[in-house]
Amino acid sequence: MITVQQTARPTGFPSPEHFTFVEAPEPAPGPGTALVENLYWSVDPYHREMMDGDFELNAPLEGRALGRVVASLDPGLSEGDLVFHRQGWRTHSLVTLGTNGSRKIKPYDGVSLSAYLSILGGTGLTAYVALTRTVQLKPGDDLFVSAAAGGVGTAVARIARLLGAGRIVGSAGSAAKVAHLTEHLGFDAAFDYHDGTVRELLAKAAPEGIDVYVDNVGGDHLEGAIASLRDRGRIAWVGAVAQYNTAEAPAAPRNLFAVVEKSLRLEGVLVRNYTDVQSEFEDFLVPHLQSGHIAPDVTVVEGFERIVEAFLGMLRGENLGKMLVKA
Repeated sequence: MITVQQTARPTGFPSPEHFTFVEAPEPAPGPGTALVENLYWSVDPYHREMMDGDFELNAPLEGRALGRVVASLDPGLSEGDLVFHRQGWRTHSLVTLGTNGSRKIKPYDGVSLSAYLSILGGTGLTAYVALTRTVQLKPGDDLFVSAAAGGVGTAVARIARLLGAGRIVGSAGSAAKVAHLTEHLGFDAAFDYHDGTVRELLAKAAPEGIDVYVDNVGGDHLEGAIASLRDRGRIAWVGAVAQYNTAEAPAAPRNLFAVVEKSLRLEGVLVRNYTDVQSEFEDFLVPHLQSGHIAPDVTVVEGFERIVEAFLGMLRGENLGKMLVKA
């Protein structure tokens, strides 16, 4: 078995030197546990935040993974079963069903394995919860999503369209990503946030305003969205990738009082509070995946030995859709 461990706390952007690969004996399952050989790993923006103190140094890291049971002493798991769990960043994991979100995967005909860690996994569930629970998207609502070419951003657009959203606008970090959003993902408009202030760019892309904002960035994106939101607009704050690689506290939006003036509602989204929605979410989305109406938006890096490379590439914005690593 090989695990990935963090060796030091980064200042600013992390580097490969902050990680090490460690070989260890393959663990044997005990009563109530199963040994899982991992097939896919998810590398996520929140991992960068955890590197500042939540990850224990010189210990296997935590992360979402999908694997197949190779040995089991858990009566609920048999050899060959697919399992989603959070004991990632290693080639093999000891898993206990119901612990830390571990669950047996129900395989669906015509649904690729990559979907279970992307649009049908925590990434897609985050988008679904943000839209259906947090902002309660209504048919015809105009929507803005930041980091729109990333995992959550692409899932938000896919799901919002299925829910009947009106105009969908996205921001991204390059002209190529902007083109991808409008030409392949069905965005009505998109902009490269390097081309000016988000406030001005969003006002141009959505001249009549927006009803809903799904925030994956924070900072100037949140300020720009507050300016464009109509009265009684809603904000689902999923992440703040703009601040993950800086030690400085982010400045509050300069127009924050507009939340009061416009009667806006801002609520944070933690998907771990909504695991009970997974079944509803699958009932909603799986038929669209099986029909081919939508597909997982993923960038897949081959080889567990490249997981650090994939993580750093995701932080640099090299992915379209969800960044995954495949065994």
